[in-house]
Amino acid sequence: MTDETGAAEKHVYSQTANDRFKKSSNQWFFGSIVLATVLHFGLFQFFPELTASDVSFGVNEFEAIELPPEVEIPPPPEQIARPAVPVISATELEEDITIAPTTFEENPVESLPPPPSDVSRLGDRPVFTPYTVRPEIKDRRRAVQIVMAHYPKILQDAGIGGTVYVWLFIDTNGRVQNAQVQESSGNESLDAAAMEAVYEIEFTPALNMDKRVPVWVAFPILFEVPI
Repeated sequence: MTDETGAAEKHVYSQTANDRFKKSSNQWFFGSIVLATVLHFGLFQFFPELTASDVSFGVNEFEAIELPPEVEIPPPPEQIARPAVPVISATELEEDITIAPTTFEENPVESLPPPPSDVSRLGDRPVFTPYTVRPEIKDRRRAVQIVMAHYPKILQDAGIGGTVYVWLFIDTNGRVQNAQVQESSGNESLDAAAMEAVYEIEFTPALNMDKRVPVWVAFPILFEVPI
């Protein structure tokens, strides 16, 4: 009897709590709506007033400037061809100082004229002196360097060249003791350069049979310009 009574009371108690929850849920729902309404009203009522900040910007007036007139740059001048390295040509003998072909049968050694005795007078002006071996340049590369060193720089840059024919009086040691212009190149500076250069060039001495003799020879100095 007691067990049945307790079960009935427990059942009644559980239903009552459920009913109370259902009844209170409506109160909680409407109470939440009212509370949310009050909070939103207070938020809008007491929230600080918002103002928009001025984000505008000013524009500075630009002043137009006049550009200077366009300058036309002239084209560069044509490049001047550089002259080639001066070339010393082979010794040339003029007809008036050469001798006709001879043989020892027609001209015995005993009949050959002796070397001139007065060398100082021989070197005054170009004259013919008998010889069997003509003078030659000892070092042609060195001779070219000497001529190049005396080649006026201004004429090199301008591409001006030419040939100067000179008379050279070469002593028994192969040294040039006197020089004269035989035929000008047409440029006084080139003529002067050739006359200065020849005194520094060394030659082999001329021989008349087995004896060294001083002689005059015609010699060209060539300042060559490339084509």
